[in-house]
Amino acid sequence: MSLKKVHDIQPDKFEFTKENLEIANKILKKYPKDKKKSAVMPLLYLAQNQNDNWIPLSALKYIGKYLSMPYVNVYEIATFYTMYNLSPVGKYFVQVCTTSPCLLRGANELVKVCQKKISKNQNTMSSNGLCSWMEVECLGACVNAPMMQVNNDYYEDLNKENMEKILESFLQDKPLESGSYRGRISSAPEKKENKNNGINNA
Repeated sequence: MSLKKVHDIQPDKFEFTKENLEIANKILKKYPKDKKKSAVMPLLYLAQNQNDNWIPLSALKYIGKYLSMPYVNVYEIATFYTMYNLSPVGKYFVQVCTTSPCLLRGANELVKVCQKKISKNQNTMSSNGLCSWMEVECLGACVNAPMMQVNNDYYEDLNKENMEKILESFLQDKPLESGSYRGRISSAPEKKENKNNGINNA
């Protein structure tokens, strides 16, 4: 998305909802009164979750005022950490791990599916505005490779076929359940049926 387009979609005003303001106040109580600026990161997350996965400039200014800290300091933190999105990424933000373990298990095929189903280039919204995707470094689920993170959820043990179904579910705003797509619990070994005696063996 170009800088002009990002500027065009910036809301003039932002403030926490009543529910999120209560959460923000609880977060603030975790810090000493003279250290309330330390709450800036969880408040940025709160703003991002409230605003469809991205943080507008008006939210940065609002958080700065809420914490009595200069807006530029909030901006510096928001631009330093990659988990904060300062432009729209869609309701479903797809992050595909392409670090070595995932690549060895076929992450390159997942990227191709993203290019086919969502957009040719990463960091570009789908035509219906519901999704965008990007390649990321290790998400810490190497044993369940290849995998991706969508918003706060992990989709693991993926292949080209189930990846297409999952992305299509996002594009239809009817997301499929997260977790292992080989039926594993966490990173436990698969249970395979023994053809000789029908007993499930780990």
